[in-house]
Amino acid sequence: MQDSNVASIVEDPELIAKRRGQIVAAATQLFAREGFYRTTIKDIAKLAGISSGLVYQYFREKEDILLLVLLEVLDSYSREIPQALEGVTEPLDRLLKAVDAYCRVVDRHRAAAVLAYRSTKSLPPDRRRELIQQREIETNQIIASAVKDCIKQGLIRKVNVDVLVYQIVLAAHGWALKSWYFKSRISLDEFIRETIDILLIGILTPVGEEQRAKQKRRANQRGKVQLPT
Repeated sequence: MQDSNVASIVEDPELIAKRRGQIVAAATQLFAREGFYRTTIKDIAKLAGISSGLVYQYFREKEDILLLVLLEVLDSYSREIPQALEGVTEPLDRLLKAVDAYCRVVDRHRAAAVLAYRSTKSLPPDRRRELIQQREIETNQIIASAVKDCIKQGLIRKVNVDVLVYQIVLAAHGWALKSWYFKSRISLDEFIRETIDILLIGILTPVGEEQRAKQKRRANQRGKVQLPT
């Protein structure tokens, strides 16, 4: 795990990736449970199974660790959503797979997703603006592109693309923010399916509704529901 915006005394790339991975994993747990300000470098080092001095060989300060925690989940969005869209050409399918992939990344990084809401303000303004916010915008452009294609194809009525994209983002993050409630009541697959249905209500055109119906029929013919259709 490397980032040119975070200085390290150690120069070996493989060692940096290994140690930072340990430290970030421990920090994610502690930041989520105890909060950023209450967590100390000593706490992080103890959970990671290393010395406090070793932590400072890979990070200058605690804010550097928080930055990598947040960038890890943002990088996962930008990496895994495009992977889910590979080979998918139909606009509505691309949009739904993007929503599906977003929710699944959130599920794998629930603690970090919650931290993005709670602790981003703990970073200096320049880092928030230039790193965190910019990465978020880049990821959202992937979803925005799928929405625009659906509008061009007449599958979705003309809507404010930015508003719809952030409705999707907020809905996906809801799985992490309210996991204490959802995890005991609904599966991730059910959450994604219900989220998609709710998001599509009111924005699909008749052509889009017909396309959506075809997706569901194909899924039923395969004998099971395969998300995100």
